[in-house]
Amino acid sequence: MEEESFVIDTSVVIEQAVSKMIEDGEISGRVIVPKAVLAELEHQANSGKEIGLLGLEELQTLQKISSEGKISIEFVGTRPNLYQIEFAKAGGEIDAMIRDIAYNENATLITADKIQGESAKALGVKTRIIIIEKYEKELELEKFFDEKTMSVHLKEDCPPLAKRGGPGNWVLTKVREENLTQAHIQGIAKEAVEKSRIDPKAFIEVSRPGSTIVQYRNYRIIIVKPPVSDGWEITAVKPLKKLNIEDYSLPQEILNRLKEKAQGVIIAGETGSGKSTFASAIAEFYADNNKVVKTVESPRDLVLPDKITQYSKNFATSEEIHDILFLSRPDNVIFDEVRDTPDFKLYVDIRLGGSSCIGVLHSASPIDAIQRFIGRIDTGMIPSVLDTIIFVEKGTINKVFVLKMSVKVPSGMSEADLARPVIDVTDFETKKLMYEIYSYGEETVVIPVSETQGRGSSPAKNLAARQIEKEMLKYVSEVEAEVIDEHKAIVRIPEDEIGKIIGKGGQRIAEIEKKIGIGLDVQPTNSERPKKRRR
Repeated sequence: MEEESFVIDTSVVIEQAVSKMIEDGEISGRVIVPKAVLAELEHQANSGKEIGLLGLEELQTLQKISSEGKISIEFVGTRPNLYQIEFAKAGGEIDAMIRDIAYNENATLITADKIQGESAKALGVKTRIIIIEKYEKELELEKFFDEKTMSVHLKEDCPPLAKRGGPGNWVLTKVREENLTQAHIQGIAKEAVEKSRIDPKAFIEVSRPGSTIVQYRNYRIIIVKPPVSDGWEITAVKPLKKLNIEDYSLPQEILNRLKEKAQGVIIAGETGSGKSTFASAIAEFYADNNKVVKTVESPRDLVLPDKITQYSKNFATSEEIHDILFLSRPDNVIFDEVRDTPDFKLYVDIRLGGSSCIGVLHSASPIDAIQRFIGRIDTGMIPSVLDTIIFVEKGTINKVFVLKMSVKVPSGMSEADLARPVIDVTDFETKKLMYEIYSYGEETVVIPVSETQGRGSSPAKNLAARQIEKEMLKYVSEVEAEVIDEHKAIVRIPEDEIGKIIGKGGQRIAEIEKKIGIGLDVQPTNSERPKKRRR
């Protein structure tokens, strides 16, 4: 009897399903490996993708099984060109080459790709579509965790470390005393990547030559290798517990603001402060109040119920996500996290498009969160984009700031003709004005407002003095300026430079006063006071 022939494609080789089928007695005889499969695996491996290495390892296993006489293995077909390899997924050329081999060899095509299987059936090729079973066995990485572990940090030639405790209250401890070898870490990384392709609740978010990000159930696993890092390392993060909005004991007026008034919210805080946990609680709070909620994440690691759709920026462009969100019209969008300029632009577009948008970003203080928008959008647009800043520290809400635009004379100034658009940043609980943001000359300034504003020196006067010093240093070697009021300032310069700055008949000082917009009283330098020197 003629032995049966099987053609295997890239999908089943990567999943390492063929060797298991042979060991289980499901297939035997002649196994045909298209050279296109080998070429695609080599390209993936050379690009630093673990799936390529997994596939090559499976082919080596098949060679070993062949040497034991259980099957015969044969490589057939032509090697695809670089264009066909790079655009294999989009163009389908390699899949077509594999189907043609199965057709010409009168063989059964084995694939884990449903589209490939249905296309082969349409061509009249005998086909077996493999459904990959989920692994129930836990990852080796999970053994480093206990109920108090926030994250695990593994690096070659170093002992495994773990952060244990809670947000803002953790300690870094050794999990084991012995150092990890490179081979051990590579094995842990390979297992995480392999199982993420099998488990339906896991996926590879990012696969680059030097790094891979895997979301395996509740674990976010970051794998970094040379040349990006100086050695193989793995960082795995797991949320300790899931909180509801009630667990934060928020005042009712803040809850009402989140529910009814707030449209552009930023959740800010330092690394590990509990920002994403709070964002998850808010997302569920909106969903439980009959709102359509969607998230934009990179990677997708928020722990959310199935009724909330989670989009990944790693698998779509900002333009694509923009179109999806505008066409699907969600009531609330959670953006975790806003990192670079394209992220800020997407957040602004979503917000100005009319959706209630909550962004999560890193900052050391509440005002720093606003500072990160300055320079990326026009200052006058900031209150239209942001209306609430929630600062999270050690897992609790530390501050809530509210932004509002007004036209007024900034604090510390008194002349009515100095009125301008000012962004007031107010503490939501105490109702106190904390900061003012406005344009001063060519700069956008953020001025803290103190309770003693208006008496003696003020931030506004100090800012004006710095601007005067900056201008005067174009003419003198050192200067110290003091603003008396909106019309007059004292400038102290070296005595031997006073004549030069006054000029003939006072012409030069008059030109400087006209340029600066304030009268100047030139005095000799007081050696006991600090001066601004030309660099």
